[in-house]
Amino acid sequence: MNPNERKRRWQLALGEAGQSDLCESDQRLSAALSALYNAPEQTKSRGGLGASSPRVARWLGDIREFFPTSVVQIIQRDAFERLNLKSLMLEPEFLATLEADVHLVADLISLRSAIPEKTKETARQVVRKVVDALMARLEHKTTELLRSALNRSQRTRKPRASDIDWGRTIGANLRHYQAEHKSIVPETLIGYARKSKTRANLDQVVLCVDQSGSMATSVVYSSIFAAVMASVPGIDTKLICFDTAIVDLTEQLADPVEVLFGVQLGGGTDINAALAYCEQKIEHPAKTHLVLITDLYEGGDAKSMLARVAAFKQSGVNVIVLLALSDDGHPGYNSAHAEQIASMGCPVFACTPDQFPDLMATALTRQDIQQWAAGQEIALIRGA
Repeated sequence: MNPNERKRRWQLALGEAGQSDLCESDQRLSAALSALYNAPEQTKSRGGLGASSPRVARWLGDIREFFPTSVVQIIQRDAFERLNLKSLMLEPEFLATLEADVHLVADLISLRSAIPEKTKETARQVVRKVVDALMARLEHKTTELLRSALNRSQRTRKPRASDIDWGRTIGANLRHYQAEHKSIVPETLIGYARKSKTRANLDQVVLCVDQSGSMATSVVYSSIFAAVMASVPGIDTKLICFDTAIVDLTEQLADPVEVLFGVQLGGGTDINAALAYCEQKIEHPAKTHLVLITDLYEGGDAKSMLARVAAFKQSGVNVIVLLALSDDGHPGYNSAHAEQIASMGCPVFACTPDQFPDLMATALTRQDIQQWAAGQEIALIRGA
């Protein structure tokens, strides 16, 4: 790197917007960053850039000019936290200028009750844009993996003639090829068990999701995955969201946007009450996968919460605890509760959205989830 470029970068990093030897473009870049990161405390307390919606919109335009989308989303998030801009999200003209991402959707959900009528349609368009992008990224992989997992779990070596998988049967019997007859004599038939249409034969997946404020992005991703899984034949999917109240969003899973607008982020946490509700919805424990997505900070009866988890496990329910379902890395969580649940033989860890389809495929095929997690280099919580 030549000395002039090194000097330029240091000036930008230090916020020296007034330096005459910076070009006009760099001065605008430095000024845009300084408005956020070098704003004096008294400016922040007054709302800073938030004092004027058009001014903030121009500032966001500058940020988008200089940085890629992923960086714009980070800067935008910092602006909401540092300069108290959330009130501007209630204005449709301003909301339409924002770079939409999972965090913006979470903010909109948390502000749902305060959104005025004039902004609601714009808010829905923003949420729909993010949902469509997430569905495009996650739906195909999730659907294919889950369908494959269900097929593998239903495979049998004593199929009826109409249920034989001839491709796999031929592959498994190639060593029995008879050259003189130019044919294969199959010793092993591979096919699929007859699928019963009764609910008793369905795998049941219950997503029990903490909707307290700290779990905001996990709620968004959980809603997307619940909607995708609900569309897969052979899986009975339920979505239960909770704080101190419980919201059963199962009937809205056909439209993830409606699901997200049914969530109410914030409030306390009563995991025990949520698990008690889920218990009423479980019809066949041995065919049920309960995915509890929470940081395990219990505001209700912690002793009863742990006892319910143990009872689920003993009844045959496949209990999986995700401390987060997000891209954000290492979550904060109640380590004592995590260790106690892990000691019951339940896998406890944080999961990214890209790992979740593989996780559910592993669960549906009754494979060892802890072994899978170790193979993914996921940090598992160890039992107490």
